Amino acid sequence: MIKVGIIGATGYAGAELVRILTGHPGAQIEWYGSRSYIDQKYADVYRNMFQIVDASCMDDNMEKLASLVDVIFTATPQGLCASLINEDILSKTKVIDLSADFRLKDVSVYEEWYKIEHKAPQFLEEAVYGLCEINREKVKKARLVANPGCYTTCSILTAYPLAKEGLIDMDSLIIDAKSGTSGAGRGAKLPNLFCEVNENIKAYGVASHRHTPEIEEQLGYAAGKKVTLSFTPHLVPMNRGILATEYACLTEKVTEEEIKAVYDKYYRDEKFVRVLDPGACPETKWVEGSNYVDIGFKIDPRTNRIIMMGAIDNLVKGAAGQAVQNMNLMFGKRESEGLELVPMFP
Repeated sequence: MIKVGIIGATGYAGAELVRILTGHPGAQIEWYGSRSYIDQKYADVYRNMFQIVDASCMDDNMEKLASLVDVIFTATPQGLCASLINEDILSKTKVIDLSADFRLKDVSVYEEWYKIEHKAPQFLEEAVYGLCEINREKVKKARLVANPGCYTTCSILTAYPLAKEGLIDMDSLIIDAKSGTSGAGRGAKLPNLFCEVNENIKAYGVASHRHTPEIEEQLGYAAGKKVTLSFTPHLVPMNRGILATEYACLTEKVTEEEIKAVYDKYYRDEKFVRVLDPGACPETKWVEGSNYVDIGFKIDPRTNRIIMMGAIDNLVKGAAGQAVQNMNLMFGKRESEGLELVPMFP
């Protein structure tokens, strides 16, 4: 039984970790960390856990927690994990960080995009980027995993096979993505109020969103060269879900059957990646509540472009589900253990 500690258990991603791990046959939560709700019953914060979780919230003392558990999940704002982690902690336990603190290898890029000083740059080289479908073998050996962002998970997996095979001009890649409001976290913010979001759609972080360098870095590894792309996120009035629509020029004439064969080459054996039949478009409602990513595509022969589309649940495959997938790999569990969640509908 894997003993688990969660720091940030009362945020949306943290709460999703609790939901998934509560049903995980090989894991047991020992620590529900939440700086905002110390000593309050967890089930009073999230009433869906009434008579399911009897524990109270605790603090974010990672030093103490490291001696009690096998793995720590940090579902916290940027900067916190880096400010707490040290070699002594990593010598005692594994850490899966759901923030961006260890996703980017270049500390100057992190500090430029996140506008904060990195407190633990000595661990950047060691940290494994936890996109399981790409870095599975590295994750298995890791003691520090950087869980990818939600937009990035969807965007990278959607384009990865074609980038890897050199079938798209990476300089032409444009990513247009939409997310539900839970992606912005549980904190009270004016732009996320019901009256501000309902009956509305808006772009934000235009030409400046912090997930941009993460997508560029990972697709750059796939393409074997530096990648600069355009990424524009949008906020839509729904609770969960991300839909990424990506446009790129093809580097050669190919058929949709050939493109499908490339996706199948990389994802045929991937439990959580579902490549749709040619012509089918992914929808967020068909992945909601699950760890799946649905991918579709369409070639536009008139412009010689391909339109790639991906859909995920931002709180599951985009955060907590992927984190548990990483945990399973790190501890030699079946990768899908605790994650065989059938998408919810309606």
